[in-house]
Amino acid sequence: MEQIDPFIFQVSIFVLAIFVGYFVVWSVTPALHTPLMAVTNAISSVIVVGALTAVGVALVGDDSWVAKGFGFVALILASINIFGGFLVTQRMLSMYKKKD
Repeated sequence: MEQIDPFIFQVSIFVLAIFVGYFVVWSVTPALHTPLMAVTNAISSVIVVGALTAVGVALVGDDSWVAKGFGFVALILASINIFGGFLVTQRMLSMYKKKD
């Protein structure tokens, strides 16, 4: 039995995740955008934990600058996403406050 190359397997899962994510996000009704943003912030916080691990931990005796570089970029992008998500959520929730 022939074994699948792990790189091809991981790329195919990544491509599948892109398609599923696209169709899930674009099929959401406008009333659910705020909860969806909250879930996106939660996912980004998990990415931050993984990025901090990639930046701060040496990989089993291998001090790889590639993992640290990608971890740093992921940390910056996920942090921007979390901050922007909180701003958008705060702005949307302020629309429901009673005006004096």
